[in-house]
Amino acid sequence: MKNYLMALALAALASPALASGNHAGGHGEKMAIGEPGDKAKATQTIRVTMKETDDGKMLFTPAAFNVRKGQTVKIAIKNAGTVDHEFVLDQEDKILEHKKVMEKFPEMEHADPNSIRLPAGQSGEIVWKFTTDGEFKFACLIPGHYEAGMHGDVTVAGK
Repeated sequence: MKNYLMALALAALASPALASGNHAGGHGEKMAIGEPGDKAKATQTIRVTMKETDDGKMLFTPAAFNVRKGQTVKIAIKNAGTVDHEFVLDQEDKILEHKKVMEKFPEMEHADPNSIRLPAGQSGEIVWKFTTDGEFKFACLIPGHYEAGMHGDVTVAGK
């Protein structure tokens, strides 16, 4: 009984961290927008810059891009700002759902292939295969950044 209570207490302590999961697309679910891509099969590089403006806005440049269904793309991301930013790629409803989780857990670990968090001045990349056509989003989900304008659109068109 004592071991059972100890296990129950440990589970209760761990549950907030486990419930927070990681970025959109975590928890082992298949993503509608696609899947991690093979860098050797990338047919296009899209360069995205993240930054703040003097008037308090936060933005991605470009704020929208188009790809083809089935295409593998390397998204080269640079944080040209003065604070940390992130790039999360997913369906709009998943982005908004994860935004709520980030508000509760702003220091959440980032371990999903559809997201990257970069300190000021740093660069990184996501290699992604877009498997479904439709309208999708990318966003920075650090609290306050989305509201400051840091989100964009991805259009995936059939072959």
